[in-house]
Amino acid sequence: MKRIKMLGSYVDGLTMAETINEIERIIQNKTPVQHVVINANKINLMSKDQELRSIINASPLINADGQSIVIAGRFLGYDIPERVTGIDLFLNLVALCAQKGYRPYYFGATQDIVEEVVASHKKQFPELEVAGYRSGYFEEFESPNIASDIRKSNADILFVAFSSPKKEFWIDSYLYFMDVPFVMGVGGSFDVVAGKTKRAPQWMQDIGLEWFYRFIQEPRRMFGRYVKGNILFLIKVMREKIKARKQKN
Repeated sequence: MKRIKMLGSYVDGLTMAETINEIERIIQNKTPVQHVVINANKINLMSKDQELRSIINASPLINADGQSIVIAGRFLGYDIPERVTGIDLFLNLVALCAQKGYRPYYFGATQDIVEEVVASHKKQFPELEVAGYRSGYFEEFESPNIASDIRKSNADILFVAFSSPKKEFWIDSYLYFMDVPFVMGVGGSFDVVAGKTKRAPQWMQDIGLEWFYRFIQEPRRMFGRYVKGNILFLIKVMREKIKARKQKN
């Protein structure tokens, strides 16, 4: 696998098709794996949190979720063929589950949202066998029981739909106990599937402006993440470029 180290993180230079092939191998191997994606915000979070950085870099499969990672990688001289967004991978994996008989478990969002997502997918794929689902609202003391329920479901894939870094920490804590072969965080994907939030038009996705579409929907809430965060990310990229040039000279 084409693993790259940049900006304090590893990232695998894989296409969507290559990623899905790798996930199939992971599912068939039956050893629990936590999958992660990185974007500009995740790089910024990792730079402040050693534990988060360790969890992400220990993952056997790390995709470039944001176009910012693809562009930065190429600027720094690395071959990252395309972005593999969390939501696109999520949707492709649901289709794979229906096709191959893998059983997904949906964990996150509000109860009405997760129920709507499951109903939507079962309508789209009548053959889909859902291992289980529950909302992402819970008290910490409930976590062991939730993990136990997921273990008992015998799921092949677990989709965890809550924000970073909470989802990375939670998955890491219960990964081996749950014994689900492939576990991935999907952030706000359930809200998109249920129609609660809208995804950017395809042309904005293609040129790396999906973040801007989300920002103009919630400018006050997203200012820190997308405006301040993107500036901080650009500074990190330029520092790494300058450091690489100095090492060559």
